Amino acid sequence: MRRRRMEFVFLFILIAAVYMILFTHVSFNVKLFFIGLYIFVMVVTMFSLMLENRFAHETLLWMYVLLFFPVFGYVFYLFSGQLYLKGYLFRSKRKRDREEWKSLVTHVSPPDLSFLNNHQQSFAAFAKNASETTISTSSQTEVLKNGNETFTEIIKQLKKAEKFIHIEYYIFRSDRLGTEIIDILIEKAKVGVEVLFIFDAAGSLSLSNNEVKRMKNAGIKAYPFSPLKHGFFNQKFNFRNHRKIIIIDGEIGFVGGLNVGEEYLGRNKNIGFWRDTHMVLKGEAVYMLHTVFLLDWEYVSGEDVLQERPAFKNKVEHGDGAVQVVASGPDTQQGIMSDFYYSLITSATESIWIASPYFVPNQAIKAAIKHAAIKGLQVRLMVPAVNDGFLTQYGSRSYFGELLQFGVEVYSYKKGFLHQKLIIVDGDMASIGTANMDMRSFHLNFEVNVFLMGSRTIDDLVTHYKEDMKDSDKLDSIRYNDRGFLERSKESFARLFSNVL
Repeated sequence: MRRRRMEFVFLFILIAAVYMILFTHVSFNVKLFFIGLYIFVMVVTMFSLMLENRFAHETLLWMYVLLFFPVFGYVFYLFSGQLYLKGYLFRSKRKRDREEWKSLVTHVSPPDLSFLNNHQQSFAAFAKNASETTISTSSQTEVLKNGNETFTEIIKQLKKAEKFIHIEYYIFRSDRLGTEIIDILIEKAKVGVEVLFIFDAAGSLSLSNNEVKRMKNAGIKAYPFSPLKHGFFNQKFNFRNHRKIIIIDGEIGFVGGLNVGEEYLGRNKNIGFWRDTHMVLKGEAVYMLHTVFLLDWEYVSGEDVLQERPAFKNKVEHGDGAVQVVASGPDTQQGIMSDFYYSLITSATESIWIASPYFVPNQAIKAAIKHAAIKGLQVRLMVPAVNDGFLTQYGSRSYFGELLQFGVEVYSYKKGFLHQKLIIVDGDMASIGTANMDMRSFHLNFEVNVFLMGSRTIDDLVTHYKEDMKDSDKLDSIRYNDRGFLERSKESFARLFSNVL
């Protein structure tokens, strides 16, 4: 807290100094004083930056920004250059969450993973130690393709709820789909079903206050995650809850890429067809996913709900492979989702298939992908032909050239907007969830993914990926290299912002 206050004191000093130096007629000595004050703030800031021991080129880059862009450079540094170091903003949540996870896993018996093959066991060994969550062999999963399948199943299960509905979304709109779901939640709340609702304050700006009041009047407890009006000066406004979670009666869970809005059903004319993937969980994995929700609930509500939680009893009789729910974000180990992606990719022995709407990999993942292609593995990357933002579209394209050079197959999805976040390795390991392959998902957003090993569900993911390839154009390296100067310029410009995309 003291550091945050000092940063904004420095910002106000810089603004005052620039104003006094450039826009007033005070004496030369007064201006000299403010010049010295400005230099002092810059020296202290750059010395602090140096002590963070980042990569040398990154440290120098931010120093140049601070020096050559007065005030604006400091603001950009304050809200972008420091973001991945801002773990202390959620220190109390992270500490509490770790204590809760440790208490939980002490009551869970280690699973027998002897049925996994060698490369699956290699990844499982990493996964078991890297995350607070445990690997489950007493769970079942099912893939839901696109909005129609997903929301048809969600609505059906919501109507069956008897005990509780716990729901958490990044985007929840007050359109026809959102209103339909809210009506079901209200109906259930009126007959005694407990409904807890978390919505991200930034992502769900289009969720009307009237709808929130209507839910609360019906007995639903609803809280925004990281309200914007409180987030500017503590810099939390840029850390968003990107999770999409529904837990019903502790028996069934939903997680994946789909938010709640008409566009996710392909009904937005400007966006068109929406290609996405969601997942149904049953068994032990639901308990893990539910824990992610309850930890978020304790954070937004201040309620202590985990202490009164009954022990888990809803194991499925026949589990399908090994399943692990992994949460990531400022409340977990820094960069853990990136570590999981890297470990999954480097565990491959035959093939790596990736689908992501926002492909801005860090250096480690980019190197892992290139090395896999050099070794002769089949590496495929699928991205949307048209993205929903200039920087994300051209930032992603800026990586295609070097990937194509090393033999990576790049597919441009043409049918609509590809939004699924998917990795399939060797056809028998996979990741599906909310985390994109970009810096925002790795360092800023609260995310949750499901990792599968030896599950029959992966066969469906493979089938769907092959179907998506038919709706995609495979990029030709020669044609790509012949793209015009304007396209190259857009890509290079967008790539400058890759650390904050």
